Amino acid sequence: MARKLIAVYPGTFDPMTNGHMDIITRARRLVDVLVIGVAVNAGKGPMFALEQRVAMLRAELEAMDDDGSSSVEVRPFDNLLTQFAQDVGASVIVRGLRAVSDFDFEFQMVGMNARLNPEVETVFLMASEGHHFISSGLVKEIAWLGGDISHFVSRNIANHIADRLASPDVKSAAQG
Repeated sequence: MARKLIAVYPGTFDPMTNGHMDIITRARRLVDVLVIGVAVNAGKGPMFALEQRVAMLRAELEAMDDDGSSSVEVRPFDNLLTQFAQDVGASVIVRGLRAVSDFDFEFQMVGMNARLNPEVETVFLMASEGHHFISSGLVKEIAWLGGDISHFVSRNIANHIADRLASPDVKSAAQG
């Protein structure tokens, strides 16, 4: 019996964008199991807590058409990506690329990850044409400044962002 091909698609997903969904949709056609690893990454100053990001991702996946191509799981992690990959039995890391600048950073990460665990390969998927410019950071900035983010995130995610920006702790931080 052939071994299942398990891949990890890591990120902070703060917030999850249509670009992330594009990579998930395409990656799941390539593997038997796709584990979406939601990183803690407190250094990025996330808009949403880890548990919220995991819950939002799970809700988005439930709403997604299941083409039966692979199993998809969402799991939080707070350790090295290579360790997380090993923990879930993954032999592949999936990374999305939007531009040449992404490649420069990812190229360094591939080298480091290969030294940490040479049994795990990294596969890059180029963002689809309509998603090259989407980043979570830009989505947050546009939302923060009152712009329309409906082209970059699902309606559900846009509602979560609006609720978060309307919360008293975010308003007081903006005024302080």
